Amino acid sequence: MGMTHVDGKDRGALALYALSTCVWCRMMKGFLSKMEVGYDYVDVDTLADEEKARTIEELKRWNPKCSFPSLVVNGEKCVIGFNEDTLKEALGL
Repeated sequence: MGMTHVDGKDRGALALYALSTCVWCRMMKGFLSKMEVGYDYVDVDTLADEEKARTIEELKRWNPKCSFPSLVVNGEKCVIGFNEDTLKEALGL
């Protein structure tokens, strides 16, 4: 899966599954940037068919409904949707 890295403060291994056209996904990326948090992300809708299918299967392990944005934190939990308070708590901000 082709993740893109965004440099920032280390708050653990963060993997964001997003859509390039989703306003909530853009808000999540904006929030992480504003908080200067480093993370990896993939815009699932921009992937080629085979890679998209593999990425969606990976996401379903964390979020069976496959909704966006989905932020996997340290391979332990998944924050689904955009909520600043929930994100701050999950990231220790």
